[in-house]
Formats: sequence, C-alpha cells, structure tokens
Amino acid sequence: MMENVSVGAILTLSGLNFPFVYRMILFALVLLCYFVILLNNFTIIVVILADRKLHKPMYILLCNLCINAVYGSLGLYPKFLVDLLSSHVISYAGCMLQGFVIHSSSCCDFSILALMAYDRYVALCRPLVYQSYMTRQRMSLFVFFSWFIPLFCMFMNTASILGKELCGFHINRLYCVNQMVVKLICSPPRSHTIITWLNVTFYFFHFLFICWSYGYLFKVCISSTQMWKKFKQTCMPHVICLVIYSTTVLLDLSYMRFGSPDVSQHLNNFMAIEFLLIPPIFNPLIYGLQLTLIRNRVAGLFHSKKKIHSF
Repeated sequence: MMENVSVGAILTLSGLNFPFVYRMILFALVLLCYFVILLNNFTIIVVILADRKLHKPMYILLCNLCINAVYGSLGLYPKFLVDLLSSHVISYAGCMLQGFVIHSSSCCDFSILALMAYDRYVALCRPLVYQSYMTRQRMSLFVFFSWFIPLFCMFMNTASILGKELCGFHINRLYCVNQMVVKLICSPPRSHTIITWLNVTFYFFHFLFICWSYGYLFKVCISSTQMWKKFKQTCMPHVICLVIYSTTVLLDLSYMRFGSPDVSQHLNNFMAIEFLLIPPIFNPLIYGLQLTLIRNRVAGLFHSKKKIHSF
C-alpha cells in the first residue's frame, strides 16, 4: 500500500539517471537548443514588430506563433537545465505550473494554426472582402481569443486536480504533465476526465477545420497557375508547420499512452521533449525561408549589423 503524500510534497521526476559527466554534455546540448529556439523565434518577432509593412494578419499570426513557442519552451528548458546541474525534483505547485504552461502552449499552437488556415481561406477564396473583413479590430479579437480560450481550458483542466490528495511522489517523465499527476492522485476526480475529453474534442475539431481549410484551398488553387503560386508562397509554410507539429504531438501522446517501459532511457527522453524541440526550432526557419518578405527583412537585419561592425 502506498503512503499518502501531502499536497506540499516534493515530487521526483525521471529520465536523468546517468553520470554527471553525461549530464554536463547534455546540459551544453540543451542550452544550445534553447538558445537556437530563442534566437530563431525572437528574430521573427522583432522583424515583424519593427516593420509596419508586416503588420498584416498573416504576419501578426506568425508573430504570435513565435511568441507562443517562446512561452512553451519557458515551461521546460529553464527547469530542465537546472535539473541537469542538481537533483531532478519539483514541488507540487511547480509541477502544476509546468504542466499548465506546456499544455496551454500546445493548445495555443492549434488555435493560432486554425486562425492562420482561416486567414488564408479568406485571402485566397474571398479576396475582394479580405481587407474589409480582416480589419485590425477583428484581428485583435481573434488573437485575444486564440490565447484566452487555450489558457482558460487548461486552467480548468489543471484546477480540477489541484489540491487533491496524492498517493505517490514519482513522475515517470522528464517534466510534469497532468496525465502523469492524475496517476498519483488517490481518487482521481471525475470532473477532470470530463474536462479533459471536452478539451480533446474541442481541439480535435480545430485540427479537422485546419485540414479541411487547406484541403479546400488545394482543390481551388490547383486549377489556376496564379492561385497555385500564391498557395505555394503563403500556404505551404503553414502546411509544413502543421504537419511537423501534429506529427510530434501525436507521437508524444501515442508514446505516453502506449509506449513500452523497456525502451532505452535516451529514446524515452527524446519522445518526451520532441514536440517542445522540433517545432520551435524549425517553424521560424521554415517561415523565414519560404515567406519572401520575412526572408528579405531578416537578411537586411543581419546585413545592416555586418555593415555597422565593419565601421
């Protein structure tokens, strides 16, 4: 029989059971990845905010996608770097906060990607009303709800298990997620199950809407050379990022539910962090290379810095 643990207990995490020398190597690699994530995303954010010509719906949404990448990575990397240098533990309150940040960031990604799909649908299929419909006021409202709804959904999800009595203290993962915390609760609340399935259903419809939007746009644009060119220029980065993000999230969820406990610790660790590693690094690169205005502004930014240093 497991001993009850108070809510104020310190929880232990798993995945770092190797020598200190290996931890130092991993620390350097994780720090490098975190630096690349911050550099890539802040570059896109600064370029978009600094150039008024980029204050258009598509680029504003891209800016928010990059902000969300920084927000999500904040939930993992600083704590992970500290754990590599010290003991791999976390307070119950810290665990709840970490789970909330990571979950809400994932949901924000789907909300913003859904808005991007809708923006491209209006731009390509209703071009005559695009400027009058996608106004600054309407875009501000869309962006507000793309943040508020995920944060609210995950707040309700986290609040449904907050303060519950625990019958364990070990989380079999590098970081905290609500599903792992629920396994430690002596009597898991039914309300949490209901809220979880409502959230899953809600964001599954997001995914279906995104797929339908790009499928419809593909069908409409492929018959016209000019439309197909616009689709490749403005929609392909969205589609590539959607595929990368959806694949990494699906792999993480599948592995968390069906993964074998006999796999190596290194594979287990990678599967735990891949959706917090691959999209935040590659999404800004994909947009930066594919979208001409972004590519030119970024190139101009680094070129001007080179000029200054040459003086």
